[in-house]
Amino acid sequence: MHLVVGDEALLVERAVARAIAAAREADPAVEVAHLPVGEVTAGVLGELVSPSLFAESRVVVLENAHDASAEVTTLLLDYAKAPSEGVTLVVVHRGPPKSGGRRPAKKSGGKGGGKGDALLEGLRSAGATESPATGLSDDQRADFVRAEVRQAGGRITGDALGLLMDAVGSDLRELAAAASQLASDSGGQVDADAVRRFHRGRAEVTGFAVAERAITGDRAGALEALRWALETGVAHVLVADALADAVRTVARVSAAGRGDPYAMASALKMPPWKVRKAQGQARGWGADGLTRAMGVVADLNADVKGAAADPSYALEHAVQEVVAARGTSRR
Repeated sequence: MHLVVGDEALLVERAVARAIAAAREADPAVEVAHLPVGEVTAGVLGELVSPSLFAESRVVVLENAHDASAEVTTLLLDYAKAPSEGVTLVVVHRGPPKSGGRRPAKKSGGKGGGKGDALLEGLRSAGATESPATGLSDDQRADFVRAEVRQAGGRITGDALGLLMDAVGSDLRELAAAASQLASDSGGQVDADAVRRFHRGRAEVTGFAVAERAITGDRAGALEALRWALETGVAHVLVADALADAVRTVARVSAAGRGDPYAMASALKMPPWKVRKAQGQARGWGADGLTRAMGVVADLNADVKGAAADPSYALEHAVQEVVAARGTSRR
């Protein structure tokens, strides 16, 4: 019996695929059946998990098990006490995970516990092999990307990792696809330039490209990236959000002072790679400049949401103001 716990789609798919692959390694002719928990009845389950007369092996993947009714929960827990030979049962459950997961707060007057917890705990007690498939933290996503690049036969630099995660965001499927493609296209050595080349033209990266150039004082590059972003239809608010995030991150890291990124990461609630990147971007920024830039991006937030008559002009003006603020120091 296998228990896949979590709702991160890619991790769920991979955990299920591993269980099926293990069964096929033992028997290449194994049958595989996918079944939503809503279709489970005593008769259906009995047919699927009963030993075959011809000793054929079978994998039964039960999806959305967190929605199991009390009747189905009882059926599955009874089966778990005496599982059939030659049958691999894979139960996909939303969670929470065995450790590190956070349960929803109990409602006043409620029975406590999340939906489907009885099935989850019962299968754990029965000895099911558990595979976590929950959402990842920033640090875990960074490790995930490194592992994907290594699996594709490559290595990724710290700068490239930060750019890639900024560009793609938290979607693991997109991160996995980008990591694999980058490792292939770059001959295995994924650096910052490789990430920029690969993501040229992706809507997700344009806002961050503008922000990265502005925060480092590259006025011409920032304006070129901004104009290209707007021409390709990137929403004004996305560019504004990226610029605000860059300014706020540099301000927080600068205020924390110099130090080891790994030691500072916990206090700042940022992944180490982001702290390290901001430390580099902070060079040339003074306290007055950051205060001025914070005011610029605060005004920009209102401008792109309707306060300005021309949000494109507001963005261009804000980019120039942020670049000009860099280097301003308190006298």
